[in-house]
Amino acid sequence: MKRTLFITGTDTGVGKTVLTALLAEFLREQGIRVAALKPICSGRQDDARILRRALGGNLSLDEINPWHFRMPVAPVIAARQERRVVTLAPVLAHIRAVLKRFDVMLVEGAGGLLSPLGKDFDSRGLISALRATPVIVAPNRLGVVNHILLTLEALPNNLRTEARIVLMTPPKPDLSTGSNARLLAQLSVRNIYRLPWFGAKFSPSITMQEQLVRKALAEIAGVAP
Repeated sequence: MKRTLFITGTDTGVGKTVLTALLAEFLREQGIRVAALKPICSGRQDDARILRRALGGNLSLDEINPWHFRMPVAPVIAARQERRVVTLAPVLAHIRAVLKRFDVMLVEGAGGLLSPLGKDFDSRGLISALRATPVIVAPNRLGVVNHILLTLEALPNNLRTEARIVLMTPPKPDLSTGSNARLLAQLSVRNIYRLPWFGAKFSPSITMQEQLVRKALAEIAGVAP
């Protein structure tokens, strides 16, 4: 049965691409036909290139990232600068067309859940239309509890209960890093996972040698480790 995981976050730069690449390489290692897309982005295409490497090159850069804009600002603004408009229907059509060739689809959003991606839609709209499982990535530092609760509150009820929460350890943990997951659990947040700091030079293949990382990836993806 085909499945779609949508990797969103509480903000930009929180580790969405790192997690998407890890999931892609892990699932591919399990023999699962997996695709990873970042349909819309602005600025450099470094994230899309990371995903392409994690997939072993089985998708082209244009398939992974068909809507790309030069200016490093919100995609909807960057598109306007180029006199272009991105609408929801073709984005959904592209994702669904690629999914036909794979068993699992990973879709990475741009920015946070409600950051505008195109004309009148954001990551929440894509998640709902795709009936995808939301994966919310957040930096495990002071303030993250509020950011996660707000992001969950913005999801429809049926998607909120299915959401996975991934706390990414920052390079310099603070006093809250060790207690945020426990506090979220006390506030009835479910499916919480913690991942360590992977270093400035991130390598999915090296990172996946850690058994705790593999276990977390398997549970996030919903497969046997």
